[in-house]
Amino acid sequence: MCREAWSALLIADEGWGHAVRAGEVAAPFPTVGLDTLAVEAARLLAGRNLPGLIVVDGVGRPLTVLPGTQVLRMAVPAYCQDDPALARVIDEAEADLLLSGLEGRTVGQCLPEPPRELPVVDPDATVLEIAALMARTRSPLVAVVDEAGTMRGAVTLDALLDRMLGS
Repeated sequence: MCREAWSALLIADEGWGHAVRAGEVAAPFPTVGLDTLAVEAARLLAGRNLPGLIVVDGVGRPLTVLPGTQVLRMAVPAYCQDDPALARVIDEAEADLLLSGLEGRTVGQCLPEPPRELPVVDPDATVLEIAALMARTRSPLVAVVDEAGTMRGAVTLDALLDRMLGS
């Protein structure tokens, strides 16, 4: 981001203007549980063009963010990930079968090891705090949670950039 845009955000945060808060930028966002089938998660990602999914516990508290690339990683055979030349020789008909590698697997089985830092903020977090958290955790999503830790919405990278760029 250009220095002028960051400066404008910092000025707003220092009280010289209205500081944009997470609660204002957050939007409803679909969630999944650890026991959700990975194929269902992939359909949700594709059907809504999402960068990832927020995985929640039984009472709606975020546990982690599951990036779409992690679901894809579970579907693509390891030998194709390790050797791009092998991936090149697989024809489209066989490539369509890749998602069958997700059959029977759950979201919990798609999560990376070890667990990543949980990208969550409270509704009063500033845009700069959200951006720093996204950058540090390499997450395209940040969950916004209330005092009880229950998810109230999420901020996507796309929404954050739109807000920061004044789009």
